Amino acid sequence: MRCKKYFFIILLTFFCISSITIPCLGINNSIYVWSSQVTQDDTKETSANTVELTLQCESAILIEQNTGKVLYEKNPHEQLRPASVTKIMSILLIMEAIDSGKIQYTDTVPCSENAASMGGSQIWLDTRETLTVDEMLKAICVNSANDCTVAMAEFLEGSTQQFVQKMNEKAQSLGMKDTVFKNCHGLDEDGHVTSSYDISLMSRELLMKHPDITKYTTIWTDTLREGKSSLTNTNKLIRNYKGATGLKTGSTSLALYNLSASATRDNLSLIAVIMKAPTTKDRFNDAETLLNYGFGQYSYVQFAKKQEEVSILPVKKGTKGSVSVVYEQDASLLVQKGQEKNIEQEISLPEEIQAPIEAGQTVGEVIYKQGGKEIARANIIADETIKKLTFMNMLEKVYFTWFRVLR
Repeated sequence: MRCKKYFFIILLTFFCISSITIPCLGINNSIYVWSSQVTQDDTKETSANTVELTLQCESAILIEQNTGKVLYEKNPHEQLRPASVTKIMSILLIMEAIDSGKIQYTDTVPCSENAASMGGSQIWLDTRETLTVDEMLKAICVNSANDCTVAMAEFLEGSTQQFVQKMNEKAQSLGMKDTVFKNCHGLDEDGHVTSSYDISLMSRELLMKHPDITKYTTIWTDTLREGKSSLTNTNKLIRNYKGATGLKTGSTSLALYNLSASATRDNLSLIAVIMKAPTTKDRFNDAETLLNYGFGQYSYVQFAKKQEEVSILPVKKGTKGSVSVVYEQDASLLVQKGQEKNIEQEISLPEEIQAPIEAGQTVGEVIYKQGGKEIARANIIADETIKKLTFMNMLEKVYFTWFRVLR
């Protein structure tokens, strides 16, 4: 009797190895949906403005944060003095140091004579005091504190000169071809220049890679030194503009009035950069004009989320009979309002997959088209690893299954 049972197990094993399939879930390969930004050129610049906006500033740009697409521009590569908008790069390097573990929010930062001697916007640091990185960031983002910026630069790199070198290296890596940094704070200095386009690049890098910064850039009022020092945000849009998330103001007698303004509404995130506006009122009005244009003309619509299941596919000769396949990245697209339903999706997947399969392995793709023209595509990947079925692992699986039954 026992021999018959073992013989049956062996026969069952060979049967299982020969072919294992399950029905595939049906997929509509031509349905009207939204599209994906996955393969869009997220740093590509476009120069065509669909409308002419009335702006008082010398230079300006509006970009969509997730894709980097330029939605409007005015003299975007004109080299101008950035003033304290410079601090966006300083903040970016600070946040990189925090997120990499080089420094902690709770670390205490001393104040040197050099930092204490800074003019312009400051919180009057004293060489006898220390503030935490958290407090320094708050003072820099909210109050545009030059003394705190210098203290952080010295804390991170040992000197402001070394820190400025890091700023320029980062600018080069981001493709900021119009930019030369001479200092970390933005006070006027010959040759210290950038452009509205370059400011949009570093603003986007900061917001995309280090979103925690908005915990500071959205503060309207706060205090330091146990309530003894008051802070009020120099960016008035934080209080007055719906969805404002930052980012940084700047002004000097030579630079005039600059601003990098970010805002998010209904999943659409925009960055508007204003340079050399005649007055502080003009810079905020120009930023609002750009942001209103962006929110009025565009929408950012999500079709699917990263790791969301697309289908279940049969697996041929695998240790499992099926595998879940998912989107590799978020599927979403910046579109002009009213065009959301004119985007066609085509999903390409095999009828079955041959084992072995690795988790993350590309098994298909989704292509998005508008008017018959491809506008984006995204990979579809396997959600788990499935080994190839062999006689030994199948025999082991069947044996232990039946062993439990026979017990």
